[in-house]
Amino acid sequence: MNPHRAQQDTAPQDTAAHVGRGQEREGLGRRRFLGLCAGAAGLGAAAACERTTAVHPPSAVDGRLPEAERGRPGTRDWRLGSAGPVDAVAGYTDRVSLVPGEECGLHVSTTASSFRVSAFRVGWYGGTYARLVWRSERVPGRTGPAGRAVPATRTVRADWPRTLSFGTEGWPEGAYLIRLDADNGHQRYVPLIVRSTRGTGRTVLMHAPATWQAYNKWGGHSLYEGPSGGYADRSLAVSFDRPYDGSGAEKFLVYEWAAVVLAERLGIPLAYTTGNDVHRDPGVLHGAAAVVCLGHDEYWTPEQRQRVTEARDAGTNVAFLGANTCFRRVRLEAGEAGADRTVVCYKSAYRSDPCYPSSPALVTTDFRQEPAADPESSLTGVLYEGYPVDAPYVVHAADHWVYEGTGVRPGESFDHLVGVEYDRVTPGAPAPGALEITAHSPVVCAGRRSHSDSAYYTVPSGAGVFATGTMRWVEALLAGTGELGRDHSMDARTRAFTARTTENLLCAFSAGPAARHRPAPRPNAQEVYRTV
Repeated sequence: MNPHRAQQDTAPQDTAAHVGRGQEREGLGRRRFLGLCAGAAGLGAAAACERTTAVHPPSAVDGRLPEAERGRPGTRDWRLGSAGPVDAVAGYTDRVSLVPGEECGLHVSTTASSFRVSAFRVGWYGGTYARLVWRSERVPGRTGPAGRAVPATRTVRADWPRTLSFGTEGWPEGAYLIRLDADNGHQRYVPLIVRSTRGTGRTVLMHAPATWQAYNKWGGHSLYEGPSGGYADRSLAVSFDRPYDGSGAEKFLVYEWAAVVLAERLGIPLAYTTGNDVHRDPGVLHGAAAVVCLGHDEYWTPEQRQRVTEARDAGTNVAFLGANTCFRRVRLEAGEAGADRTVVCYKSAYRSDPCYPSSPALVTTDFRQEPAADPESSLTGVLYEGYPVDAPYVVHAADHWVYEGTGVRPGESFDHLVGVEYDRVTPGAPAPGALEITAHSPVVCAGRRSHSDSAYYTVPSGAGVFATGTMRWVEALLAGTGELGRDHSMDARTRAFTARTTENLLCAFSAGPAARHRPAPRPNAQEVYRTV
């Protein structure tokens, strides 16, 4: 990603627009297509996959598993009301993730006299999108000190004392929003993943807390900028021992939340993890049907990348629902609260990394850069190219199985779906196998003409790998709804298209190695780019 970018794309929003006539024509009946374009968040689009094999029979479903949540009543009272001033209320957990039954510590600072904590599990829940799993009693409030920066790396830590702890016995695996409700009327989120230890036969949703933290400016520093607003005084390492800025869960809500809701609505067997956990223990990937990298998953350790690659080579399908994935090579180091609490990334200052030159494979910079260059395209099939762009998504291989039922034709486009960052198939870059470009979208980035590509490939294990090539894919699942307050002028037609395509992808990938039950890729990169 552009090293000077710290702000997220903020294109103007638009409301729902017309339904494309071609959408209804092929394979997607009128009733179902209208369902795609309706609903509070457009996530009612997804229907259950037709041939999903449950890991457990319904009578034996473990209450901690996502399947146990289906049919339970949800609540609409999970959203934030007033965030208030920055110091009104904020907090962080001493665990990025935990397994059901483990205890979690919560560190809170508030100007209010007291607050309560509510834990909401994200899911379909009949279109309410969350279920209240636990709520605390009133807790006395206190104000924590301002963050302090470690001079050598400009790493900001809050180091607030633990305010309370809570157990998670009986909490189902999943993605959670911990909401802090201060008695002054202000609220903030703290994201938490209750992770799975077993992913056999399941689709594993892999959340990206290292990327959340990279962009976190709480205390004045992120991996992109410092108090000056410039790149020169940015952090070289960032800590989980501080709150997230803004709402407290912006990156999760923008780039991950809608995909979680859609996956749960499909009814496929799911498992939950984070990149940090795969780095430490790849067990959840063993025997998994698929692993899904969500909308913005930029920062990976070499260990995480190796383990996802090994899972692919063992038959696990991989979906990349964003762009700029696996771009930065990072290192996880200990912090005040324990192991893996610090994300290290020196970027262009890599020669100052203590691992240079003794351990070149651990030097924290872009994966494609020296030392130990290994471009991400060897896993993703596509290569990150630029920022910022705003362009239509243009379908190339309209008859590809991933677009089944959308009714699209070759050359049909969806305005604003390519942005704010994009990937492309790059002739000459390392590639894992023969690539089929399914969408080939003209873009102009910093005055230079290029393309964004969606691409699909398979490997000898039978695993299929699909990359959307655009960072707005998950956001598009909410287009025209106003759910996140903006949608970059994408409309309901775009929402219907991305929802059905994502449904096709997840249903196919949940059924095991895609090469065994879906058509093989038709290599076309040379034709599309007219290379020899």
